Amino acid sequence: MEQLLFESRDLGRTEEFLNRAYTKMQIGGVPKEVRTRVSRAAAESISIDRIEIGFEMSYDADPLGKICLCEVTSGTIEDHATDGWQDDFGTGDLAYFAPSDRPYKGKVCRSTYTITMFDPALLTRVVGAGRKGNTPVRLLHHRPHSPAAARHLSRTIAYLGDEVLANPAVQASPLLLASVTQLLASSVLAAFPNTAMTDRDDLAGRDARPTTVRRALAFMESNLDQAIGVAEIATAAGVTVRAVQTAFQRHLGTTPLNHLRQLRLAEVRAELQAADPSESTVADVAARWGFHHHGRMAAAYQELYGELPSTTLAR
Repeated sequence: MEQLLFESRDLGRTEEFLNRAYTKMQIGGVPKEVRTRVSRAAAESISIDRIEIGFEMSYDADPLGKICLCEVTSGTIEDHATDGWQDDFGTGDLAYFAPSDRPYKGKVCRSTYTITMFDPALLTRVVGAGRKGNTPVRLLHHRPHSPAAARHLSRTIAYLGDEVLANPAVQASPLLLASVTQLLASSVLAAFPNTAMTDRDDLAGRDARPTTVRRALAFMESNLDQAIGVAEIATAAGVTVRAVQTAFQRHLGTTPLNHLRQLRLAEVRAELQAADPSESTVADVAARWGFHHHGRMAAAYQELYGELPSTTLAR
């Protein structure tokens, strides 16, 4: 878990920090007053930075090596250009700021904004194999496909930055880290047009058979304590992600990840039933099985078993 806080009123120190924290860049302009504040929460290959630039600053930066999203909360970012396009961003705008392998430039005008960065491989990992040529998944446009999609992604980023990445328990649990990265990558793919959306899998219907479900279930039940997602489940079943999703919907009326969640809730219940209330807590047990949002876990548990997990532990 990485926590970082930088504050400065010196232009040279600010430029040195930005070069060290992001990528090699040059800051243009000679402002009369400099005010910079950056706070970071990070885990694994994800970082979420809240940034305040209290002056007008132009920038010319090398590629970041990561996917970069930017959400403006005040002020403006103007003349931002990368990968053959240019745009301006104001309060409330959320954008795919720069591809991982492209330089970018623009101007920050007394702005506060959130920068979210992550490994591009996360997108491909969530989608899994079975695309044409097995090529990496790419985002196709720098703005979300709808305001509703942008709002959903914004809420996800805020939740991860405010509650999840600041929680020390996340770093201690591989399952929690996996669920966090999957949540962010899935939310990004749902918000932005991408190459995975344009792929067509004609074999999905043919492969959505009961044998696909059986192979997937066997893999899931043998790896409940491992950081697996729908891509790994599909690979183990020998089909594409679309095929395994179709098979679960057709034969079980649910999704692979929902079923995986139910299997892990069963493990939580078994552990709570065997635990000593004076030595264990619901939060600790839930974290061991990959549940980072206690309220949602408790609601799902109650819906499945008719009681709260705290009641199971107490009894």
